[in-house]
Amino acid sequence: MRTGHRPSGHGFGSPGGASASESNTARDTSTLRGRVASTILAYVALTKPRVIELLLVATIPAMLLADRGHIDLVLILSTLFGGWMGAASANALNCVADADIDKVMKRTALRPLARQAVPTRNAFVFGITLGVASFLWLWWRANLLAGLLVVLTIAFYVLFYTMVLKRRTWQNVIWGGAAGCMPVMVGWAAVTGSLSWEPLVLFLVIFFWTPPHTWALAMRYKEDYKAAGVPMLPVIASEQHVTKQIVLYTWATVLATLALVPAAGWIYAVVTLLAGAWFLFVAHQLHNGVRRGASVKPLKLFLQSNNYLAIVCCGLAVDSILGWATISSYF
Repeated sequence: MRTGHRPSGHGFGSPGGASASESNTARDTSTLRGRVASTILAYVALTKPRVIELLLVATIPAMLLADRGHIDLVLILSTLFGGWMGAASANALNCVADADIDKVMKRTALRPLARQAVPTRNAFVFGITLGVASFLWLWWRANLLAGLLVVLTIAFYVLFYTMVLKRRTWQNVIWGGAAGCMPVMVGWAAVTGSLSWEPLVLFLVIFFWTPPHTWALAMRYKEDYKAAGVPMLPVIASEQHVTKQIVLYTWATVLATLALVPAAGWIYAVVTLLAGAWFLFVAHQLHNGVRRGASVKPLKLFLQSNNYLAIVCCGLAVDSILGWATISSYF
């Protein structure tokens, strides 16, 4: 005789109920992790890590040249970390100031503030915090001069270049590029506590290198800059004029690298001569192609400029580590 039956369903303790609950928890955990990871990546993107890599590459040979024949690995790593925070601060604050035009340009439309992945206020606080941390770190681990140079760099890049020059004159990258030259000064100051003619020459190398590097990229994304109202040289001038300027600044870059030869050895002299000839060849090739009306690829020069700076910096680093007799000692 059946007096009743056990009700089915998914009540507490039933296999079905436990499975559904665990599934929801797992899904929520996965979603939370995804949001956290996405947020972290957005803040990392604010710092423009690929740009920072290029800047820090120049810091190492400057430090090695300042302490020729010796390697203070702890000081180098400490300075790179402080320099990274300083560059990250400048880039994050640049993103805050340029959020409106980043939304318009296809090349920058995926930046965190352009797609509202990070609140503007948070990005501003993030940038300021990194800047303060950079100054304090370099003051502690190196010296006050290195810390002050980082503060000067951040202020120059954000206030002078981003907020004054960038949207008002085609010379924006010429003078604004000075901020990108400062890592060599910071590196030298971190080692010596002072400045001299060698870091000034390295400063000029990057100063002259920046326009052809940037204008080659701007030639490729000319319509983006035009839509955003940024008067980059390729936007307001003919391609022939732009490539002529690229050739002139490329020559200035190569000559600046040669000016450092007396303070270095034969390794640097050979490397910079060969790399310079290659850089000049590509620049002249671009200009001649434009003059003939041929189809050109300005991005080839952009990539070549990256390779050139990396090769010259590596040559100087190896030369400084070995510490062989300098060219000037033979005369």
